[in-house]
This record gives sequence, structure tokens and C-alpha cells, in this order.
Amino acid sequence: MTLRPISKQNELNRLNKAVSELYHDLCVQIGMSDSVFDIFYAIAALGDGCCQRDICDYAFTSKQTIHSAIHKLEKEGLLSFSPGKGREMLIYLTPAGEQFMRENVTPVIAMENEVISQMPAEETDQLIQLTRKYLNCLRCQSNQRFGTAPD
Repeated sequence: MTLRPISKQNELNRLNKAVSELYHDLCVQIGMSDSVFDIFYAIAALGDGCCQRDICDYAFTSKQTIHSAIHKLEKEGLLSFSPGKGREMLIYLTPAGEQFMRENVTPVIAMENEVISQMPAEETDQLIQLTRKYLNCLRCQSNQRFGTAPD
């Protein structure tokens, strides 16, 4: 059996899956689900008082998944809600949620920042620019071929 060379597209897909798997493995090591990690990570980026829609948009996770996880976290005493505009509920970390964030999510963010700091700024800028370009082109192709581009 001869091995076929891996195409650039296949290698890009493999790397994307490897990154996703790394984050999943971190979640398993920390002892939380991927959706719980996504919620806390989004709150770290968006700030206390964001709404469920903001978290879904930030994490690219379904409304149902985030909704279920948020209400479970409320029952565990890690999140609380406050009324926002209309039917919107704002999500806040409780003191226990703040501690959970410090112990479990902040170290991952610090690790990411350390990795980025080891790369020249031009490389990180280029990585972001090219990844954004690839995503936009892929969305455009998806829209042309299938009539809609997934978010």
C-alpha cells in the first residue's frame, strides 16, 4: 500500500480538528464539558452581564446547548441571571463562578496568551488574517453551492 500525499486542504482540516481535540482534552482534564468551557470562555471575553445570544454567537454553539448548560450552571450556583431588555436575561458569575473561572478557565487563557507571545506579532497577525480569509471564502463557496452559508 502506497501512502498518498496529504493535500493542503486535508492538512488544514487535520490541524483544525487537532486544535479542537486539544481543547476537548483540556476540558476533560479540568473536569468540565466543552459547552461549560465555551460559556466561561465567552464570559471571560465578553464580560459579566452578557446574554445567552452573545455567548452562542461568540462560541459558535447552538442555542439549545448553551441554554441547557447555562441553566445547569445556575442550579450549581456558578451563574445568576438579571433581567435585560425585553425578554433578555443577562448572565453573571456568582462568587463561586468567579472562583471556578480563576481556577479552570483563566489558566487556559494564560496558556494561550503565552503561546501567542512566543510568536512574532507579524505571524499572529498573518495567521488571523489568513484564517479569516479562508473562512470567508469557504462561507462564500458554501452559499454559492448550497444556498446558505453556515455561521
